[in-house]
Amino acid sequence: MTPQLQRLFDRSRGPAGQPREVDFGVTSGPLAELAALLSARNGFFVFNSGIQVYRAGEPGVGPELQQWNQPDTWKDTYHGLADGLFCFGQDLFGVQFAINDRRTVVSFDPETAERIDLGDSLEDWADWLWYDPDVHGCHAFATTWQDNHGPLEPDQRLIPGRLFILGGAYDDTNLTVKDATTCMRIRGPIAQTTNQSADGTVLRLHR
Repeated sequence: MTPQLQRLFDRSRGPAGQPREVDFGVTSGPLAELAALLSARNGFFVFNSGIQVYRAGEPGVGPELQQWNQPDTWKDTYHGLADGLFCFGQDLFGVQFAINDRRTVVSFDPETAERIDLGDSLEDWADWLWYDPDVHGCHAFATTWQDNHGPLEPDQRLIPGRLFILGGAYDDTNLTVKDATTCMRIRGPIAQTTNQSADGTVLRLHR
């Protein structure tokens, strides 16, 4: 395991699923790295649940990797905006971490469907997380939230009442706990709207 990924692994809490050998049928690249990571610890949390890596297979707790990536779990609500992504984890607010077209590692914003390239490997992803654990890994916020409200369940994430892209605050008054799948399905249609709107467009969202 590469240095920054090993550092992340050493700080993690898990596993979330039964020990197993995971094989995605490749011997190099980010998918091979993911297989090795899950074979070592099948799903885990790090930064006090600010970051979650999904487990492979049943039984277990939290989202299951293959099921999470099925179109009808949540991706169908994005109408193609999440195509080509194999999501392997998420942050406290549901930002997805994914392998894009089997080649690169990206983050995927659930409100806008924006993809940000994080590198060619899970080591690049881990290095990005370690660059600022409180911002990239949600460490400080996850700790404060759970100190005040109790621990999140493995299937739960935080979602804003007023979207972050519309000026919603990262504070207790704007955030609520929901099932992670529900969080994604709520924001899929919103991402479609924001993705198709020109800058300066007034968005009218209906609940």
